[in-house]
Amino acid sequence: MTQRRRALRWIALSTLLVVVFAACSEDKSDAGDGGSGASSDLSGEIVVDGSSTVAPLTSAAAEMFRAENPDVQIAVGTSGTGGGFQKFCAGETDMSNASRPIKDDDEGEGPACDTAGIKYEEIQVANDGLAIVVNLENDWAECLTVEQLKKMWEPAAQDTVTNWNQIDPSFPDEALTLYGAGTSSGTFDYFTDAINGEEGASRSDYTQTEDDNTTVQGVSNGKGALGYFGLSYYEENQDKLKVVQVDDGDGCVEPTTETVQNGTYKPLSRPLFIYPNDALLARPEGIAFVKFYVDNEDTIAKSALYVPLTDEQKQESISEVEALAQSSKTTSSS
Repeated sequence: MTQRRRALRWIALSTLLVVVFAACSEDKSDAGDGGSGASSDLSGEIVVDGSSTVAPLTSAAAEMFRAENPDVQIAVGTSGTGGGFQKFCAGETDMSNASRPIKDDDEGEGPACDTAGIKYEEIQVANDGLAIVVNLENDWAECLTVEQLKKMWEPAAQDTVTNWNQIDPSFPDEALTLYGAGTSSGTFDYFTDAINGEEGASRSDYTQTEDDNTTVQGVSNGKGALGYFGLSYYEENQDKLKVVQVDDGDGCVEPTTETVQNGTYKPLSRPLFIYPNDALLARPEGIAFVKFYVDNEDTIAKSALYVPLTDEQKQESISEVEALAQSSKTTSSS
């Protein structure tokens, strides 16, 4: 994630925090009754790592939580989804941020955690969509099918698919230049799986970057350029780029809050998760933070420029956390 992107997110989040601090000053009555999930006598340290996509959400939740619980220290790192799970399953962190579900195959992170005795819960906290963007002068790629995108990005396209007219004969004789996420990113994992049918399967002769601004600059300066990144970053740069509709076989759909939320923007919309381990959930400050996070997810998601959960998704997450909180109380009293 770029410094500029972080700055833009934190401007929005800082405004949110001013409102939260004011609300906390006016009314502390909810702090101890479960309404906020926090209590002023909580203390401890919570270590979080993982997806740079989810990090702004968790950082916002942490700052809001600490407004009422200043003795709880919450550190949020950004090693990427895969890197975060490695630390999590090694017992180095209390919670992992993830832009994809944990891998449960034989060589995946789930079995690694099981082997290490790390038990965890999966909780959805927001939605996100990946936007395909092209140059403002591109007047031919209003909508691309998944098959056309695969033709651009599959490993077989390496050094061979270099022109737009190779994607579709009706497209102009214009050089194709590509920008996308780095191979260690959860965004890369998600995009390659959704488009190429196999996680990690991609041509490598494209500009790989964890800096979304590199993609903005490259695509905005090249008539034949195409790139992908999170929908929120397109929304921040829509004066410089054009978003492409995607057709997965059911017609062309533009990525918007509504289409990401209701799942009609396929296959490039995705849920965002947190994975707290059971040891954290057994600690008073841990279960309180997770409950606070979910209870306030809509405010956090909107302020961090993501797509909030639907009512149904939120209720599912709340119900899960409430069950965990009850389990935590039962365990601590026994």
